[in-house]
Amino acid sequence: MEEKIVVGLDIGSSKVCAVVGKMNEYGRLEILGLGQAPCSGVVRGVVTNIDRTVDAIVKAINEAETQANVNILEVNVSISGQQIRSIRERTGFTRLSADKEITVEDVMRLNEDMRRIQPPVGNQILHVVPQDYSVDYASGIYDPVGMLGVKLEGEFHVITAPFAAIANIQKCIEKADRLLGKRGQLKIGERVLEPIAAGMAVLMDEEKEAGVAMVDIGGDTTDIAIFHKNIIRHTSVIPFGGNIVTRDIEDGCTIQAKYAELLKIRFGLALSEPASWNEVVSIPVLPGRPPKEISIKNLAYIIEARMEEIVEMIYAELSRAGYDRLTGGIVLTGGGSQLQYLRELFELTTGMHTRIGNPNQHMGRSQNEAVKAPMYAAAVGLVMAGFRAIDERENDYLKAKPVMAAAPAQQPQQPPRKEREQDGNAKQGGGRFFNSILDRTRRFLSDDMDDRMEY
Repeated sequence: MEEKIVVGLDIGSSKVCAVVGKMNEYGRLEILGLGQAPCSGVVRGVVTNIDRTVDAIVKAINEAETQANVNILEVNVSISGQQIRSIRERTGFTRLSADKEITVEDVMRLNEDMRRIQPPVGNQILHVVPQDYSVDYASGIYDPVGMLGVKLEGEFHVITAPFAAIANIQKCIEKADRLLGKRGQLKIGERVLEPIAAGMAVLMDEEKEAGVAMVDIGGDTTDIAIFHKNIIRHTSVIPFGGNIVTRDIEDGCTIQAKYAELLKIRFGLALSEPASWNEVVSIPVLPGRPPKEISIKNLAYIIEARMEEIVEMIYAELSRAGYDRLTGGIVLTGGGSQLQYLRELFELTTGMHTRIGNPNQHMGRSQNEAVKAPMYAAAVGLVMAGFRAIDERENDYLKAKPVMAAAPAQQPQQPPRKEREQDGNAKQGGGRFFNSILDRTRRFLSDDMDDRMEY
């Protein structure tokens, strides 16, 4: 049996990352290759320059193929951007019999019906996530398969994305296919919302059951996914990320962008209190000018002001969704989560326990251990999406499907030939009897009409 290998392609605002992985004999994810390249063709999760994005995709795939020694022909891609919308919808139908158990096919029929709804203009449906079901008006049912009832209804979390954004990603893959010499073989497998993919990589099952908010801080956007009772309850995108902090440093310290980014990564603090006035960093400026000295304390003030604003926006989104108190707290991931003292800032602002999420919850030993950093969470999650569905109930259905398919369908039994002949004769006899009654009635009416005409 050929070993299944899955590739995740995370097209982000600052980089494109390709991760190649497989499942080992213990059911753990093993990473075979990692490729990445800087990307300047994506702004706030949306492709704005196809050629630059394609160049980054080609470089990332080439590097991943070299490390993993495989030929990449299919990739799972991430979808993000501030135009992502999520809505709640409800649908249902009446079953033919209340004596038969509700089947997986009945549940999947609800899902397919929900995919036929009309999304907002210019958008298409990306995910349909069941929230709960009701059977004969008994609500709050996690999985109705096996129950008895006539009326089956379900409430769904529907995630939509702009059609143009998805089409542009498709165009990038097609152009990358030509540059890589794949001859039309490079295809898109799954399209997964970025925070859902990151959540698959960094969250523990206990956290998703208790209730947790997954916050992926990227370059231009911050993605949020809320899980409760093992179900994705809410998703949203905030149009601010780590790049805006870099621009604040650039403007506040009047230095070049590349040095502002280095300052943020090496010396940046999300809280100003731990910083010391005595610490100073010397930064080169324009040629022919003396280096500029920047206080770490002032740098921390600039970063803290912007990160406080972003954290407050995240907490406001959690409150608006009705999840401002989660037992599992908040899990931070993405490149922006590596800022020092960011976890403490989240805890001070939200009052909820916060941890940094590394994509190693379901990962075994890998050839490239660097992939376990938070910045690769979405790419690792895209690889996992090739082995399991985003909804745990669907994973259970897929496991049960081979068993159901193995059971032979019962064919209606034909009665013995003699019985069929007797039944046919009975039907013919019944037909002759009614025909004779009909003839007598016609003769009676005809005679009655003749008598009236004579009268």
